[in-house]
Parts: sequence; structure tokens; C-alpha cells
Amino acid sequence: RKQISVRGGDRSPLSGPVGGVGQGGLGCAVCVDLAVEVELEADPVEGEMVLIREEFEARLLEAGLEMERDTEVRVYGPSFTRLHVPWQVLSREAEFLKIKVPTKKSYDLKQENGFSASLSEFWRKVNQPFQPNIPQLGHSTTKQLSHCFSRDKLHLYGAFYKYQPVDLIRKYFGEKIGLYFAWLGVYTQLLIPASMVGIIVFCYGCYTVDMDVPSLEMCDKQQNFTMCPLCDGVCDYWHLSTACGTARASHLFDNPATVFFAIFMSLWVATFLEHWKRRQISLNHSWDLTGLEEEEVHTITYHTPQPHRTRGRGGTHHYISHPTTGVEKLTWRDRLPGYLINISSILFMFGLTFSAVFGVIVYRIVVSALMAMSPDPETKSNVRVTVTATAVIINLVVILILDEIYGAVAVWLTELEIPRTESNFEQHLILKAFLLKFMNAYAPILYVAFFKGRFAGRPGDYVYVFNDYRMEECAPGGCLIELCIQLSIIMVGKQLIQNNVFEIGIPKLKKLIRAWKGKGISLEEREEQRARPPQQWNLDYTLVPFEGLTPEYMEMIIQFGFVSLFVASFPLAPLFALLNNVIEIRLDAKKFVTELRRPDAVQAKDIGIWYNILSGMGKFSVIINAFVISFTSDFIPRLVYQYMYSQTGTMHGFIDHTLSHFNVSNFRPGNAPTSSYLPETTVCRYKDYREPPWSAEAYQFSKTYWAVLAARLAFVILFQNLVMFLSLLVAWVIPDVPKNISEQLKREKTLLVDVFLREEKEKFHLLQSLFSSKDHCVDLLSMLSAIQSWLFFCHAVWLLFVLLLSVCLC
Repeated sequence: RKQISVRGGDRSPLSGPVGGVGQGGLGCAVCVDLAVEVELEADPVEGEMVLIREEFEARLLEAGLEMERDTEVRVYGPSFTRLHVPWQVLSREAEFLKIKVPTKKSYDLKQENGFSASLSEFWRKVNQPFQPNIPQLGHSTTKQLSHCFSRDKLHLYGAFYKYQPVDLIRKYFGEKIGLYFAWLGVYTQLLIPASMVGIIVFCYGCYTVDMDVPSLEMCDKQQNFTMCPLCDGVCDYWHLSTACGTARASHLFDNPATVFFAIFMSLWVATFLEHWKRRQISLNHSWDLTGLEEEEVHTITYHTPQPHRTRGRGGTHHYISHPTTGVEKLTWRDRLPGYLINISSILFMFGLTFSAVFGVIVYRIVVSALMAMSPDPETKSNVRVTVTATAVIINLVVILILDEIYGAVAVWLTELEIPRTESNFEQHLILKAFLLKFMNAYAPILYVAFFKGRFAGRPGDYVYVFNDYRMEECAPGGCLIELCIQLSIIMVGKQLIQNNVFEIGIPKLKKLIRAWKGKGISLEEREEQRARPPQQWNLDYTLVPFEGLTPEYMEMIIQFGFVSLFVASFPLAPLFALLNNVIEIRLDAKKFVTELRRPDAVQAKDIGIWYNILSGMGKFSVIINAFVISFTSDFIPRLVYQYMYSQTGTMHGFIDHTLSHFNVSNFRPGNAPTSSYLPETTVCRYKDYREPPWSAEAYQFSKTYWAVLAARLAFVILFQNLVMFLSLLVAWVIPDVPKNISEQLKREKTLLVDVFLREEKEKFHLLQSLFSSKDHCVDLLSMLSAIQSWLFFCHAVWLLFVLLLSVCLC
């Protein structure tokens, strides 16, 4: 192979005949820490990568690792070399990484045996008559024990309501994936109160729909408002009472309770972010990540002198060394082409998204005109419903297709930048993918919310597309009901198809393709596979490789946008998000455990740039909801009419107040109905605030229009500042660090200081004892020196005496 594939952290049990280098490590004969894949198809003599692999294995042995190979060499397919890490190497690396150890010795309760156990059992029987006899309450039922431990049942779908085993996820997959599941659990948990409030708001709309005066006026056939034609030539005048169903459905989502719900959801976003910060700090404390310093992993390693040139994926590049840190980096001349390609590609993708939205708009306009020309009256009556439903489905299909394209394009564009570190690569990839998918998912909804029907013109002066088709207008009940339909279908369809069907379907499809390719092997290879049963690492190799957490986070971030950005138009969005997330957690867990290869365990203190994206979307949702309530719904026009123009202070007469007059004689040639069931019509009505035809400023915006516009802008400013203030208040009231965690941190600091003081005190006593013992040694040495001098003197006297005696004898 052109590269060496290293797959880590499998801890797979060994079985079958194995042998090789370094067996008999401390506890390493039964588990695999790392499996290195080696393809044996290349010629070992001419293969350059064989030499690189041998050098790689030699350096692993020098580092203290142990290697294990199969005793039988595989002729076909990949072969795996198992790596083991002895305890001594782990201890050494733990010292280098400064992994904390407990400051106190932990004591465990040991099970008694022998004489002590017999004595305890005897004492229990002697003391039993003196214990109170508590009768057993309730009926005892015999239950069959199906699982040894409670966590053995967590894979069952009936355990969806239980908390996730986040600590076990962290132990198996690492902190980064553990934080993802913890964040998803917190998000899903906080969706429960939002869903309950959304259901209450929807039920309020259902309860008050029969008491809504504007809806009753639209459904009243006695008022007989004759409306202007919806298209030129073939469309006839129509009565407003035929749109009764649309008006009643619109009230379910366009009522005073939606304003309260929009404020509530803005505060909910702030509460969610604060709650996650507290949860994250708790996990950091329990997982010992408070002092973690994440190392920057370089995407490319250079071994040539600086300055130098090397040929990479994008051609020949120049590298310079930083004057202070010595870290190599590309020059701006090398990065400039990548940046230019990035900017032009992103602008092109934006244009592609807007082109898709414009294409769906043209489809709606053309199909509406063609269906209006149909002689079938049933087809004419269902024009708006049919066009809206089919257009939303087309939007959904386009969004799903472009999502997959944008994901691949984002990876390609990020690789062109050649980021210096892995974290930079991940951040650039997330920003590009989020920017493209954000526009792709929300562009159709933004068009319906803020642009549809605002540039259509008026009777006698309509705006045309391709000089033949009129721009589409909102329904008589307003664009909010259509926004609700668009949001609900795109949100539910995207979650059902992309988040759930693709979640399991794509990994299984890739697995089937790999299995299908495996059927085309030769007869000799098939016989070799039968002779040697596959080990666990062979089975793991057939799984789909892990491609990162970016797609998982992206799905939830887009859903978070549906829940927060346009929640004023669809109060049931949190409920659908909650139902989806309950399934999403189960599918993600199954995918990570059974469908994907086990990813490398990566330490992380937080969810990274995703928190900044969530915070930004929370602030952006305040602005979007303010404009939706102010400009898309009829909340502000109703307030203006009730408190400024209504003579009775009620909503009676509101519909007549919002409809302007148009003299049918002012139609341009070819715009008036060719044949009409109401030939006596001289004036038709249309929804707008304009002067009547008998006014001196006919068909110009009236004073009511400017009063409503001023009220809408004032509401946007008031709503935005009020909600922002309340959100900041919530963030200020809720502390980032939980009280129990802060107390534990203080206690740990106190204990650590006590340990240090105790150690310093012991060192002081040791030094003091050493100094005192030194004084005793000095006295002893002086006494020994005196004794040595006396002995030397006595020895000299004795020698002199012997010498004199010998002289005398001579």
C-alpha cells in the first residue's frame, strides 16, 4: 500500500494461534491496544514502503512497545500486526503527560473469608432475635432475570427515556465523542419544556379559532367581499368567503400566544446555552479535563531545511520558518490561490442555491397559471394547495441533493487551504460546511417569510416574470400559514430522510458494497479464508471508517435553527425535534457501536466552534422572530387597527380595513377576465393599504400603510432589545460553574495545599534531623581523633622503650 494504516484502541481479545515479538508483557497477552494494517500485495524487494514499514516497526520497538504477528503468513488480503503497550511504558508516558494521580490512598471493602467470616455470621445469628421484625409490605412477585446488570439493557429501545451512560461512552470512545453525546442529551432534555409550551400555544389557537373575529368575517358570506382575479385573463373574480379554511388554519399559528412563545424560545436558547456550560464544566471536573492543554497536531510534517520547497497535493510550495517559534508555514503567495478558489467557489454555491430557489418560484408561477387555465373547476379550486405542496417537496429534494454536494465541496476547499494543524482544518471545514448548508436549508424559508408577495405589485400594475407570468402573492390569510407548511415539511422531511434513513442506510449500503466486492475474490483466497477463521480485527476492518463528528453536529445545528429561527410561525417545531432526537440518539449509538470502526480517542475540553455557532444562531433568532411577527404575521396590523382605527375598540371591521378598492375599468388590455360569472362587478378588492380609485392620489400608499410600517419597525426594535436584555439577564443569573463543583474545586485546592504543606513539613523535619545528626557525628569524630592521637603516642613510647631495652641488653 502507499501508506501505513494505523487503527487504535480496539482492545480486541486474542484468539487462535499467534506468535511473534515481545509476548509476555504485563497483562498484554489477552488484549490488543493497536492494530496496524499491512497489505502484502507489493513486492517486498522493490517496494519502498516495505523499508518504511520496517523502520516504523523498529522505532516502535525502541519506544518500548511490543509487537505480535500471525505465525502463518497471509498470501492474500491485509495482514495485521498487533501492538501492545507494557505497564512500564504507560507509566513513563503518564509522567511525561503529567497525568494526575490521587493524593490519598483509596481503601476498598474486602469480602471477609475464613475465621472472620464465620465469626460475623455467628454474631449475626446471635443478634437476630433482638432486631425488629418488619413485615414485608406488598405482594412478592417472581421475576425472571434476563440481564446481569442494568446497563446490559440500555441497547433496548424501551430504555429511550433513561439517561445516557456518558461515562462509559467516554471510556470507550474518548472525551470528544463523549461530549457530543452529552451535548445531544442536554439539548434533547431541554426540548421537553419547549415542546410542552409549544403544544399549549397550538391548543390555544385551536381553542380560540371559533372566537377569532377576522376569521369569522372572512367566512361570513353575507359581507360578500368580491376579490380581484388571481391571474390575468382566464381567472375570474372570487369571493373572500371561499378562503375561509385558510383563514382558520392561519389563526392556529398566528395568534397573540405566538408572540409569547417567541419570547419564551429566545429565553430558552439562553437557558440551554447556560445549562450546557454548567454541564460541560461538570464533565470536565469528573473527567479530569480542567487542566488539559490541547496539543496542536500538524497536518503535514516537514523534514527538509528551511527555506525549502516541497511538492504537495496542490503542487510545489515554499515554506518558511517562524523567527521565534521555528514552526514552518506556507507563504502568502502559496495560500493566495487557495483563498481565491475558496471565495469564488463559495460565491458560486450561493448563486447555485439562489438559482434553485428561483427555479422553484418560476415553477410555482407557471404551474399556477397553467392550472388556472384548466376547464376543470376542481382543478381550479385546488391550485394553491397543489402548487404549494409540490413546490415544497421539490425544495426538499433539492436541499437533500445540494447538502451532499456541499459537504464534499467543503472538504475539497478546506484541503486547498492546507491548514497548518488539525484543529485549524476542522474549524475551516465546519465554517464552510455550515455556511453552505445554512443557506441551502433556509433560503426557501427566508423567501416565503420576507419576500413572497411583497414585490407582486397591485391590480393594473403587476410585476411580471419573463413578461408573461405574474409574481406570486400570499394567500388571503397571509404568508404565515404557507411559511408554516414550508417549515414543517422541510424540517420533518429532512430529519426523517437525511438524519434517520441516511444515518443507518448509508453505512449498511457501504458495508454491502464491500461485501459484494469481496465475493469477486479468487478461489485460492477463498480457501485461505476458510482455513483461517477471521479474528476480531478482521471483522472490524470490514466496518465503515469513522469520518468525524462534523456531520453529526451539523444535523443538530440545522435542526436547532429550525427550532429557534422560525419558531414564531410553527410552535410545534420543538415537539418534532424532540421526537427526532429520541430516535437520533439511539441510531447514533447503534451506528457508532456496530456500523463504524472504533475511532481514535481524542481528548477535548468542549465542543469547540459549535458553541460559538449556537450562540450566534441564538442571537440571530431574536432578529428573525421579530421580523416574522412584525412583517409576516398580522399581529401588528391588528393592534394598529384595534387601538387607532376601530370605533368600538374591537376587531370588528378589520378585514374591510385591510382591503383596498380597485376600479375594474383600470385594468390593462388583456388583464381583465375574459368571461365572468360576476359581470356586474365594477370594483374589486385586494389586500393592501392603498388609496381608493376616487382619491386624488389613487392607488398610492395610504397613511394607514405608513402607520402600520412605523408600528412594525418600532415592534422590531422593542422586541429585540427586550429579548436581548432578558437573555443577558438569564445568562447573568445562572452561574457558569455549579455550586457543588465550585465547592469541590475549593476543597481540592485546600487538600492539595495541605498535602504540599505536609510534604514541606516532613522535608523540614528530615533536614533538621540530618543537621542534628551531623553535630553528633562531629563530636564523635573529634573523640575518635583524640583516641587515635593517644594510641599513636602510646605506640611511639612503646617503640622507644623497646629500642632502649634492646640497646641496654646489647
